[in-house]
Amino acid sequence: MESEEAGSTRSRIDPRVRIGHVHLKVADLQRALDFYSGVLGFELTQRFGGQAAFLSAGGYHHHIGLNTWESQGGGPPPMGTTGLYHLAVLYPTRAALADALRRLRTAGVPLEGASDHGVSEALYLRDPDGNGVELYWDRPPEAWPRTPDGELAMYTRRLDLEGLLREAPEAQP
Repeated sequence: MESEEAGSTRSRIDPRVRIGHVHLKVADLQRALDFYSGVLGFELTQRFGGQAAFLSAGGYHHHIGLNTWESQGGGPPPMGTTGLYHLAVLYPTRAALADALRRLRTAGVPLEGASDHGVSEALYLRDPDGNGVELYWDRPPEAWPRTPDGELAMYTRRLDLEGLLREAPEAQP
C-alpha cells in the first residue's frame, strides 16, 4: 500500500461522486422487506418474485437492493471474517433521524449503539440478516468540531436518545 504522501500526487476523484446504493444478500426476502420497508419506511420500487427487491427513498430507482440468489435460508457470515461492516443511511435532518428512532422503538428493534461524533449523530443496529446498519444525520460543516489548525476533530460520545426522540414528528396513521 502506498503512503498517504505518495498518494497525494495522484489525481483526486471528482468531489461530486457519491455511493449510489447497496445490494445485500439476505436469507429471507419478505423478512428483509418487512424491516427495510415496514420499519425503516423505504419504498418498494420493484420486485422480482421471491428472489429480489429494490427499495428507495424519494423516488430514486433504488438505494437498497435485496436478493436471495446466493443466500436463501443462509446465516450471517461468522465474526472475524471480511465483508460489509455496515451500510449507512443518511437522514436529511435531526428530526428525520428522530423519526427513525421512533420507528425502531415501535417495532422493537434493539440498538447496538448510539453516538454523537461531533460531525454527526448515529444509531447503530443489525438488520434481520445480521448486517450492520448505521442511521445518521450530518451536522452542517460549519458546526463540525475542529482543531486550532482547522483539521477535523471527530469524537465518539454517548447520544442522548430521549433528547433525540423529543424531535420526532408525530407518527403518521
